[in-house]
Amino acid sequence: MNPPLQFAGLEQADLPARPLHLAIGMFDGVHLGHQAVIAAATAAARQDGGLAAVLTFWPHPSIFFRAGRPVRLLMTPEAKARILGGLGIAAIITQTFTPEFAGIAAEDFLPLLRRHLPKLAGVYVGDNWRFGRGRTGDAALLRRQGAELGLKVLALPRLEQAGAPISSTRIRELVSCGDMKAARQLLGRPYFAEGTVAPGRQLGRQLGFPTLNIAWAPDLQPRYGVYVVEVGREKSSQPRRGVANYGLRPTVEETKEPRLEVHVLGECPFGPGDTLRVDWMSFVRPEQKFPDLPALRVQIERDLAVAAAYAT
Repeated sequence: MNPPLQFAGLEQADLPARPLHLAIGMFDGVHLGHQAVIAAATAAARQDGGLAAVLTFWPHPSIFFRAGRPVRLLMTPEAKARILGGLGIAAIITQTFTPEFAGIAAEDFLPLLRRHLPKLAGVYVGDNWRFGRGRTGDAALLRRQGAELGLKVLALPRLEQAGAPISSTRIRELVSCGDMKAARQLLGRPYFAEGTVAPGRQLGRQLGFPTLNIAWAPDLQPRYGVYVVEVGREKSSQPRRGVANYGLRPTVEETKEPRLEVHVLGECPFGPGDTLRVDWMSFVRPEQKFPDLPALRVQIERDLAVAAAYAT
């Protein structure tokens, strides 16, 4: 499958002349609820030989509406694009979110889309999506205007899991407290990190547990601690089981910024320069400071036993 075409804003969106089915939203995490919206757009595109695309935004609107405490994102735009491409999205339009864009009247939003995207045939959103100045636009307005403009508008109800709506906010809370099993249920896949292996100081090797030092600086930081993970190259069909430590390494050499280190069970086929994806499967324990290196070594052996016994 080819990667999606990418355009920096509606004015730059030079799309093929085919019926356009447009899913709209931030889609941070691309969770199961987002996937339902995407699936509706891709199904409609298949039906009429059209094109399924996404309109998303950067930066997150919270940068302007609550600058002191913006939303911390689950994934980078690059990772989001790869996931969307894998779901059948052929094009991604990333609209820069500015105060001017936020000030567009809700009644002018759909006509704006039609003006920039003349082949627009359908719009697909979650039924709780809001847009326009003061966030006054809703699914009902989209449906009314869609009927006037000859556009299909589909607003999908929010999916629920364990009696509560699936949302990016809920997943962020789970990741922040280390509950990767629950996060996976809402995402429909494991939470993951991506980064390149950097040369380390070989401190793990001196302990008898060599680690991969993966350069990764997430916007939203998971809980510091030890996790069961699966690690592999992008699109690898055979990831390897491992144990990851994410945190400040207080026993060995406390760092100012958290680091992600992964020990692969068995023979490790990865090394410096490799770009890897780390799927976080389960939380093992919080990061802690041990009195000495022998005590740390004993605990690492216990962590490895937990990882070896873990069953997905």
